[in-house]
Amino acid sequence: MPLVNIDKAIRLPAPDVEALIQGRMIAAIVWRTFNPGEQYALYPTDNSNMSLIKPKQMSLFSESGQLELPLVVLDKVSIKAWARCEFCQTLNDSESLEALSRLTVWTTEALQQILQQRPFIFVAYLRVYLLPQPLEISMQSSGNFVSLPKSLTVIDATPVLSDNIFAKRRKQLEKLEPPEHPELEELQSALVHLSTTNPKAKQLDAEIKMFLGWSENSPTAKPDPDLGWIKTISQIGNSSDGNTFEKLVRKSLIELGFGNSNRKPEASLDPESTGGAGGLDFYCETPYQVVGECKATKSETVADGTPAQLIKLGHKHLQEQYNCCIKIIMAAGQLNRHANKTAIGNHMNVIRPETLQRLVELKAKHPGSVNLLELKPCLEQEPFGQDADVKVNRYIERVWDKIKVRSHIVQLVKDFLERTKSTSVEFNQLHGAYAFSMSPQPLKYEEMHQILIELSSPLTGYLGRIKGEDLGRDRFYFLRDLQLDD
Repeated sequence: MPLVNIDKAIRLPAPDVEALIQGRMIAAIVWRTFNPGEQYALYPTDNSNMSLIKPKQMSLFSESGQLELPLVVLDKVSIKAWARCEFCQTLNDSESLEALSRLTVWTTEALQQILQQRPFIFVAYLRVYLLPQPLEISMQSSGNFVSLPKSLTVIDATPVLSDNIFAKRRKQLEKLEPPEHPELEELQSALVHLSTTNPKAKQLDAEIKMFLGWSENSPTAKPDPDLGWIKTISQIGNSSDGNTFEKLVRKSLIELGFGNSNRKPEASLDPESTGGAGGLDFYCETPYQVVGECKATKSETVADGTPAQLIKLGHKHLQEQYNCCIKIIMAAGQLNRHANKTAIGNHMNVIRPETLQRLVELKAKHPGSVNLLELKPCLEQEPFGQDADVKVNRYIERVWDKIKVRSHIVQLVKDFLERTKSTSVEFNQLHGAYAFSMSPQPLKYEEMHQILIELSSPLTGYLGRIKGEDLGRDRFYFLRDLQLDD
């Protein structure tokens, strides 16, 4: 990559610089026409011009009116990025200003006030790149440009947005097209402060930014806190700590999506308690009834008393409802001959802690992947007893196969766009490319299209979709990777 030498910085309002770095917008208001190829570091000025910012963008700031991650501290300015001008546009009518406002952090009213002072508003399209390390320089109070203490030698290897995403955003800005998902932009703004303390909100915030095209790659995310206890299920299940194992099983069922409003300790799903003497180890009411017994063991076999206990307590606490329940024994040890015969005769699924952990990990890493209504027939059908563990693992493998197909399609779109330097790919082209790729499995025409619709849903956001005149004319573009982590 060619080296770039930068000896000047352009002064921009700090909120604008932050929005450019975050990928919220790709434009800056400048005082003259900028030529394509002009490149400058981004020098953030103070936040005195707060009236320019839309109310929904005020979440960029704390109550004091300063950026949450300040670019200006005391008498020092932190320069985090540089930018190259790709295009410059002039606007001077109210309709265009309203459209520009919808695509940026600026209010229409503030833009109109600027236009009253000038014959045109110059809008520079900036391709922004992050510096390897922030550069701190002394604050300078005047001038459109700021001379840097020393020239910066950088490469354009760390763009905020990829070529494809930037090209799409540039086209949208040139044509002043309305944002595709304004409701998601509102949601993202509402998540800003919550995401600083809530890991789930932070992850959702990052995913929405990627879907909107504000961000290309997912930030390095902290490990899901749930994965800590999930990874202990097998270890505890293969120990003599039956009390902890029962609590982990209850937490696992809740993580998978089961629920129970019943707070009676003898038939509940409260992960902070257990069934106690004479109570069921776990009971689920929704989305269907499941009742079960836990047996943590180090090495001993499981005797007939475990399935017999489930029968006895199930009838005692659930009465006639017991017969409607799916029955599960969570056990690490092998069932002896009598116990397995009782389990099979009473349609009990015997599932190992390792299998439960694998199922819950799949759900935690790929939310929405485990469909409990699809799992239900698996638990209702033969085989029962210890062989039930095999059918549950087969269900897990089927889910992984679906995820692998979707991951392959996302990568196929990404590779196609990078190879052709296009911003989107037509479905007919993509279907042909899939047929000749090293795909995990063949897909019918309509089946592949349905998967693409799923991947481009706002709830998943791996791809974006531009609806065509018919199914084959739909176009898709890349937003983020679907990573496999089995």
